[in-house]
Amino acid sequence: MPLRIASALVTLGVLLPLLGACAGGGEVILATTTSTQDSGLLDTLIPAFEEESGYSVKTIAVGSGQALALGERAEADVLLVHSPDAEEEFMAAGHGSERRPVMHNEFVIVGPAGDPAAIAGVGSAEEAFARVAAARSKFFSRGDESGTHAREKKLWEKAALAPFDESWYEETGQGMAQTLFIADEKDGYTLTDRGTYLSLRERLRLVELFEGDPALRNVYHVILVNPEKSDKINVEGARAFADFITSTRGQEIIRTFGVDAYGEPLFVPDASAGAPNGE
Repeated sequence: MPLRIASALVTLGVLLPLLGACAGGGEVILATTTSTQDSGLLDTLIPAFEEESGYSVKTIAVGSGQALALGERAEADVLLVHSPDAEEEFMAAGHGSERRPVMHNEFVIVGPAGDPAAIAGVGSAEEAFARVAAARSKFFSRGDESGTHAREKKLWEKAALAPFDESWYEETGQGMAQTLFIADEKDGYTLTDRGTYLSLRERLRLVELFEGDPALRNVYHVILVNPEKSDKINVEGARAFADFITSTRGQEIIRTFGVDAYGEPLFVPDASAGAPNGE
């Protein structure tokens, strides 16, 4: 092969990846919660991002605590989580470079239609939990250090109860969908985000029994993992994802998601509302 042609091919081989990087492309590792996956939101949001940006997304759907741990170990580029207290600790420790509000929905308490603990219509979430404990009704916890599990533990604390060793209290160690199925099968109560519950409602006998307490507000943030933790962090890809889900288009996808299938949105967009970083 003539030297000039060989040299040109080498140059082209160097330039093409650079041009691809400038135009978008490569893989972004997203660590997120099971609720964003189980609700079906990611099935709509991620293809739209990939089409617009040219990046591909590898999703790791776990509890928020596990997602934050992946970020701490620099095993993800960007996080979409809903555990405000743990997120603030993550940021304070320098593991994240930026945290933005994305959306919220609500936690609800679901249980058997007969409501053996009589929690429907009580005045607060902690009172509902206290009634479950007093009746010794079955309660199923995710037990996985997720955002949902963290909120559940906070509600037990507010009710001045610690039922974790009681026979009627059971940790599933599973995500939200599987915990709902277990509670349904065994006629128990559980705390769930409304989005996942609505997406599975047709397959469950469980009914919503308590909602509306401000203590049940469920806020999601996107966090960019600090690139100083590893040179393997896809900084541009992570920022592109965060920019997309907080953009007008991304927020519109969130605002309308679920309306056609469930008659109501599963999430409420927060990025344009200037929502605070927290509950």
